[in-house]
Amino acid sequence: MLHVVGVVLFLVVLGTAVATFARRWGIPAPSLLVLAGIAVALVPGVPGVHVAPDVIALVVLPPLLYASAEEISVRALRRVWAPVLVLALGLVLATAAVIASLALALTALSASMAFVLGAVLASTDPVAVTALGRRLSLPGRIQVLVQSESLFNDATSLVLFKVAVAGAVAGSVGVLGSVGKFFVLAGGGIGVGLAVAAVVGVLRSRTADPVLQTVIALITPYCAYLLGESIDVSGVTAVVVAGVAVGSLGDRITDAGTRLHVQSVYAVVVFGLESVVFSLIGLELPTLVRDLGRGNGWWPAQAALLAAALIGTRVLWVWPTTAAARSALGYPRWPLTRVVTWAGTRGVMPLAAALSIPLVADDGAPLPGRPLVLVLTTAVVAATLTVQGLSLAGIVKTSGLAIAPEHTAAKETAAREAMDRAVVEYLDDLAAVGGMNPVAVQRLRSRYAERLDPDTDAALLDDLATLRRDVLSVQAAELRRLVAEERIGDGMRRRLQAELDRREAGLDA
Repeated sequence: MLHVVGVVLFLVVLGTAVATFARRWGIPAPSLLVLAGIAVALVPGVPGVHVAPDVIALVVLPPLLYASAEEISVRALRRVWAPVLVLALGLVLATAAVIASLALALTALSASMAFVLGAVLASTDPVAVTALGRRLSLPGRIQVLVQSESLFNDATSLVLFKVAVAGAVAGSVGVLGSVGKFFVLAGGGIGVGLAVAAVVGVLRSRTADPVLQTVIALITPYCAYLLGESIDVSGVTAVVVAGVAVGSLGDRITDAGTRLHVQSVYAVVVFGLESVVFSLIGLELPTLVRDLGRGNGWWPAQAALLAAALIGTRVLWVWPTTAAARSALGYPRWPLTRVVTWAGTRGVMPLAAALSIPLVADDGAPLPGRPLVLVLTTAVVAATLTVQGLSLAGIVKTSGLAIAPEHTAAKETAAREAMDRAVVEYLDDLAAVGGMNPVAVQRLRSRYAERLDPDTDAALLDDLATLRRDVLSVQAAELRRLVAEERIGDGMRRRLQAELDRREAGLDA
C-alpha cells in the first residue's frame, strides 16, 4: 500500500514539474508527461510499474470523461450533431475493421483478439484532446466538433470493445448477438446517464452549500459509471451523457460562488489524475515490453504500421465528412480535414480498455495474445500523444483556421463593454422609475459609465483599483489586530476574512 501511495505522489510531483516546463516551453503537457514517464522507466534500478486492470477504468476515467463532457453544451452539440454522428459511429466501425484486419495479417493474434485490438484502438481520447485543445486557438465550432467526436467516439468504441471481449473470452463471435448487445449497451448507457443527470440536477438546485455541491459533483461520474456497469450497460456512455446534460444545466442549478468553488476543486482533481495517467502510459511501456517475452520482437514495427493505419483511415473518413458538413461549419475543406484528423490522438481510453481485458477465458486458460495487445496499445498511444500532440499546434497554425490572439481579445473587450452598457441602461431605467436610493444608483452608474467612456483616464482607473486594494489591506490589518487582542473569536475571524477575500477576488476579476 505504501508503495502505491509513493508511486501516486511521485507521479503528481512529476506532473506538476512537467506542466510547469510545458507551459514555459509551449509544449502540450500530455505529450511531455508520456516522454517523461518513458525516461523515468528506463533509468536503471527503477522498479517496474504494473497497473491493476480496473484502476484506470474505475478510478481515473469517470471524472476525466465527465469533466470533458461538461465543457460541451447541448446547444453547441446540436450544431455539429451530423458530422459527430458520422465520425463517432461510422469511423469507429471502419477503424476497428481496418486495425483488426491489419493485426490479423501482421501479428500472431487470433481473429477474436485482433477484433479486440481494433475496438481498443478505434477510440480517440477526449481527455487528451481536451488537454491539447486548451492550448489551441481553434474556432469554437471546430473545438466542439473535435471534442464531441472524441467523447461519443469513445462511448461507441468501448461498447464495441465489450462485444469484442465477450467474443474473445467465449471463443466465438455471433454477428446478430453482437449487434443486439451493442444497441443494448449503448441505449442503456444513454438512459442511465439521463437519469443520473436528472437526479443530480434536482439535488444541486436544492443545495446551497458549496461543499455539498462539490461532493455531489465529484461523485456524479462514479455513480453514473457504476450504475451503468452494475446493470450491464455502458458505464462510459452513461458518464458522457450525464456530463453533457449536467453541464448544460450548470448556470440554472448553481450560483456564481458555488460554481467558482466546484470548478477550482475539480481543476485540482483533473490535473492530478491527468498527471498520473499520462505519466503511467510512459512508465508502463518498458515494463510491458519486458513481460512480453521472446518471439515478439517485431512489435515496434507493428505498432508503427498500426498508428499509420489509424491516421490513414481517419483521413479517408474525415475528408468526405467535412465535405458534407462544410455548409454547416463554414470552413475550407482540406484545412478542416487536417486539423480534425490530427486531433484524433489516442490516450487514456484505449489504455483503460486494454488493461481491463480479462486474464483468462471462460475455460480457465490464459487469454492468448493479451500481453501483445497491451504492448501494441500502449506503444500506439505513446506514439500518437507524442507525434501528433507535439505537432498539433503547428498543424493548426498552418491551416489558417487558428484565431489570432488580438481577434479574441477584441471580442472579449466588446463583450465586456456590452455587459457594462446593459448595466448602465438598467440603472438609468431604475433611476427613472424611482423606488431606490438615488445616491446609490448614481454611484454605481458612475462606476460602470467610466469604464465605457473612451476619454476616461486609464491612470484614474488604475488609481481607483489601487485605492480599493489599499482599503482592503487596511481592513485586513485591523482584523489581525482584533484577533491579536482577542476581541473576536476564530469563527468571526473566518467569516470576516472570507468576506474580504471575496471582495479582493471581485477586484481581481
